Amino acid sequence: MSKMFVDQDVIRDLATLLNETDLSEIEVQNGERKIRVARNIQAAATVVSAPAPQQVIAAEITPAVAAAGPAPDKEHPGAITSPMVGTAYTAPDPESNDFIKVGDKVSVGQTLLIIEAMKVMNQIPATISGTVTKILVESAQPIEYGDVLVIIE
Repeated sequence: MSKMFVDQDVIRDLATLLNETDLSEIEVQNGERKIRVARNIQAAATVVSAPAPQQVIAAEITPAVAAAGPAPDKEHPGAITSPMVGTAYTAPDPESNDFIKVGDKVSVGQTLLIIEAMKVMNQIPATISGTVTKILVESAQPIEYGDVLVIIE
């Protein structure tokens, strides 16, 4: 029987980051070790005037799906999705031009944008070559795991 090593300080830091950024989940991976911290989200049919307390748990939780179902862009074969939770940036710094714009031709491996996660800047490369037809994020926008960032055709 193997014992799973859980670093409680890392989980606390992730839970704090989750609350500070108002995200619903955070996942980090270091080699074979993966930790996901998510809010216990319950969809409500009525509007509540005061926010209900939310419990932060360290477990795998399927995010609540909106009644409309998945966005059509998610099914697109050229959809580039976020591999992590964080903040998307469309340029390397505020004074620089965006990495890409609609209509640009991109090749495999070309940087499309950057996602900041836990103070680390992660370049998000194109996984296919083609033309950028949609950019679905704005600079400094919080994003979640699996969000569609760019569509390439």
